Amino acid sequence: MRRINVIGTSGVGKSTFAVALAARLGYRCVELDELHWGPNWTEAEPGDLRCKVDEATAGETWVVDGNYSAVRDIVWPRADTIVWLDLHRSVVTWRIVIRSVSRIARRTMLWGDNRESLPMLLGRDSIIWWSVSTYARHRRDYPALIAAHPHLQLIRLRSPRGAERWLRSLPQRPARAATTPGARASAQKP
Repeated sequence: MRRINVIGTSGVGKSTFAVALAARLGYRCVELDELHWGPNWTEAEPGDLRCKVDEATAGETWVVDGNYSAVRDIVWPRADTIVWLDLHRSVVTWRIVIRSVSRIARRTMLWGDNRESLPMLLGRDSIIWWSVSTYARHRRDYPALIAAHPHLQLIRLRSPRGAERWLRSLPQRPARAATTPGARASAQKP
């Protein structure tokens, strides 16, 4: 495993897991949200995002956190491993609610100097609603998407304990490269 993409629905714990995995292996961690979000929750232009992802995944070793379909055609052909955090819906929902409420209460700084807010939590574009509404689609679509890339090794982790056990089973290597600035926000997630 030299180029790894950690995927799963929003709130499953991808960022926290990817930062820990990258640290364990001594790889650079690339957080797609960091590359995507600018100030005032502005999204990167598609061409700019693709250029950033192309540059960030040009190296020999990395862990990419995220599953943006707009850049999957860049990340997956370069990756050799997919780690799919496929936790039960109740675990994901609990995590996303706790994470969002905690970020609001602590005024946690996120990508592009953004913060979550109560109106965002309760609005139509709520990350909680996004997580709940995309959960079944991800579980349905990922197997076929992954199968279309036979070079990828799939590691499907279905419980928090299983994910922790798998992570601990990997050899600890010294750091060779830094994480992206987004790892700062990821490390603060509950």
